[in-house]
Amino acid sequence: MRKTTRYPVDGANSLWHVYKTVPFLKVVKNFFIIQVARYTPFLGVKNWLYRTFLHMKIGEQTSFALMVMLDVMFPEKISVGRNTVIGYNTTILAHEYLIKEYRLGEIRIGSEVMIGANTTILPGVTIGDGAIVSAGTLVHKDVPPGSFVGGNPMVVIYTKEELDKRWAKDPIYGKEKLH
Repeated sequence: MRKTTRYPVDGANSLWHVYKTVPFLKVVKNFFIIQVARYTPFLGVKNWLYRTFLHMKIGEQTSFALMVMLDVMFPEKISVGRNTVIGYNTTILAHEYLIKEYRLGEIRIGSEVMIGANTTILPGVTIGDGAIVSAGTLVHKDVPPGSFVGGNPMVVIYTKEELDKRWAKDPIYGKEKLH
C-alpha cells in the first residue's frame, strides 16, 4: 500500500479546491522551472534548478532525461539518491486529486536506480537502491532494492537475488561491476 495522507473535501471534486491546498504563485513558479528543465540538455543545470527552486533532494551524478515531468504542486516531496537515471518522459507525482479527497505522499527514489522511459510514479512510493524499472511502468507500490520491475500493473520480474544470478552468468556484467 502506498504511503499517502488523505484529505477529504466537500462539494465539488478536489481539483476545484486546488488553490486551497497549494498557493497559485508557487504552482506558476514550479511550472516555469519544470518546463525549462524538461527541455535543457544540461544535466547539471537541471539538478541545480530542481535543488535551488523546487527544494528537491537530489544526489550527485543523478540524471533526469529530457521531458521528465515532476509534480508541479509538490516537487519538494520528491527525493532521488545519487547516480540514478530517470528516463525520458517519466512522470513523478506526489499528489492525487480525486472526487471526494486529495492525497499527498513522499516519493523516495534510491541511489543507482534506473527508471525507463515513459514511466509514471504515483505518490507515496519508495524505489529501493539499485532497482531497475522497465520503460512504460506504472509504479503504484514500493519497489524492493535491487529488483527489476515492469508493467501495468507493475510486477516484480526479477528479485535482487534472481537478477544477481542472471548477471553472474553474463559475459560482460559477470566480469566486472559498473562502479
